[in-house]
Amino acid sequence: MKILVPIKRVPDPALKTKVKDNVIDLSAANWIINPFDEYALETALRLLENGETKAKEGEIVVVTIGGEDAGTQLRRALAMGADRAIRVEAVDASLDAHVVMSVLAAIYAQEKPDLVLMGKQAVDGDAGQVGQLLAGVLGLPQATFAGNIELAADKASLLVGREVDAGVEYKRVGFPSVVTVDLRIVAPKSVKNGVTPDSFTYHDEPRIPSMKGQMDAKKKPLEVKALADYTTATPMVKETTVTLPPPRTAGQIVPDVATLVKKLVEEAKAL
Repeated sequence: MKILVPIKRVPDPALKTKVKDNVIDLSAANWIINPFDEYALETALRLLENGETKAKEGEIVVVTIGGEDAGTQLRRALAMGADRAIRVEAVDASLDAHVVMSVLAAIYAQEKPDLVLMGKQAVDGDAGQVGQLLAGVLGLPQATFAGNIELAADKASLLVGREVDAGVEYKRVGFPSVVTVDLRIVAPKSVKNGVTPDSFTYHDEPRIPSMKGQMDAKKKPLEVKALADYTTATPMVKETTVTLPPPRTAGQIVPDVATLVKKLVEEAKAL
């Protein structure tokens, strides 16, 4: 099985981002793999490997769209266990969900993977559109917001548990298909492939690359392509300005519930 995993370089959401001159100031940002994309890569590894022995059958190709600095995140993905990488040279201003989808559609046509496995959204833009757009354009079955995945015994389909408002909805998708993953996909027993023993338990987070993995990553193929090699699409969405919300007023301490309810009704107009 071949799995294509798109990843994005994003500012670490754990660090406070500042706004300067109506734009987000990223001069001091710490860049990481988008967490949901890292979950997708971990899911791909768990689908293809024996968790106990780490023997892996199949290929994982990671792709990102960005500048030279984004190669750092690709090397981390290779160190985690991906087999090869593609970086499409571009600047963020030339990208939106439509352009990213167009690039991935072209790469899909070249690579012909059995599965496109990706994060449900990027934590910087939070649009959550690329997976759905890609499946629609390619005419592929899709399952979004996956919290658990089970590979069928004949390895011809996936049973995907989707996180929805009412709980979990199960869908079976054949190959090729597009699946986007949610947070719970990295729970210890969320991915089943029929190879990893039931007695084996994963950690509840993506793996940390080992020293050997980091050394091996330096030898793995990392191909650099131009944006024009894949698409002539231009962004349909443009960021014009960024403004912070107005500062909050100081809170109040009330003596009892009756006073709280009265203030919520009469002052805050919340009830």
